[in-house]
Amino acid sequence: MKRFLTYAGISVVLVFIIYVLFIYFFTFSEGYRAGELIKISKRGVVFKTWEGRLSQGVSEEQQFNFSVQKSDKEVLEQLKTLQGERVKVTYIERFGTFFWLGDTKYYVKGVEKLDSRKNPQ
Repeated sequence: MKRFLTYAGISVVLVFIIYVLFIYFFTFSEGYRAGELIKISKRGVVFKTWEGRLSQGVSEEQQFNFSVQKSDKEVLEQLKTLQGERVKVTYIERFGTFFWLGDTKYYVKGVEKLDSRKNPQ
């Protein structure tokens, strides 16, 4: 019985470690979104995370909520200066998230400012 509990405990720990590594290192998708950057803020009570919102239209359904990891300092600085501007963000989507990384499973990895004109001709 003691041996069974030891193996069961080791199995549970290994499954948890594999789950954490899978969520953190493997991405589900990656892509680009464009719109007006309407929010970038540091949120949280114990674990402070950077969260943002990109407006792609007039309704609430056309808003893209995203997180930025603290280690992406250059991206954070660019987002802070581009608030209110039209931007194009490069993001990755993970299978899930952890509360200390962010509120969403979308993580912005790059940002660039777009021309403010919608249809330049």
